[in-house]
Amino acid sequence: MLLANKLNQHYGESHILWDVDIAVEPGSCTCILGRNGVGKTTLMDCIVGLNDISSGELTFNGEPVSKLSAAERARSGIAYVPQGRQIFPLLSVEENIQTGLLAEGKNRRIIPAHLYELFPVLETMRSRRGGDLSGGQQQQLAIARALALNPKLLILDEPTEGIQPNVVEEIGDVIQTLRNDHGLTVLIVEQKLAFARRVGTHFVVLERGRKVSSGLISELSDDIVKRYLTI
Repeated sequence: MLLANKLNQHYGESHILWDVDIAVEPGSCTCILGRNGVGKTTLMDCIVGLNDISSGELTFNGEPVSKLSAAERARSGIAYVPQGRQIFPLLSVEENIQTGLLAEGKNRRIIPAHLYELFPVLETMRSRRGGDLSGGQQQQLAIARALALNPKLLILDEPTEGIQPNVVEEIGDVIQTLRNDHGLTVLIVEQKLAFARRVGTHFVVLERGRKVSSGLISELSDDIVKRYLTI
């Protein structure tokens, strides 16, 4: 579904990503792992069009997308929940989700019912301002907003960061439901190894902007963890 071939990216004279190859299969959940500062978020921003790549190829569903804008990639079926959630604090829960519908370029405001089925707490708080929600509830809201576009690929950048354990569990349940019942493909940047092993089907490890290991999540060995992930 998503193929990145020898992606390179620079910030000024700093070379951030080095010939990164990634293949995300339809219906999978691929977890991008690595210590802080190795280029994980930069890679996600390149995939969704928030950063330009210096060289390499990026295709989605067999079509090249490297030259498409972020809005065009969203309309093609790529949804992104960035690190820090970035909801609109003064808008209501319902209005926040409706902003996700705008990515289609249509004047559609009806929120799909299954979003509230996935996140029942949001339905009870639909009139509350986003800024009044807890961190975990804001994360659920950010995911619901991304899903409003009815994407083919959902990208989550550290969805469990700063979230209480019970909500982390709920988010894991939602990811599995989306894959198993809705056929959604998921790409996650994640620091919590237990969460990655629970929801992931595949993994990719980055080190200093390079891919150093990848495979099925069952192949994520203690040696790989010790070498590239332990602080």
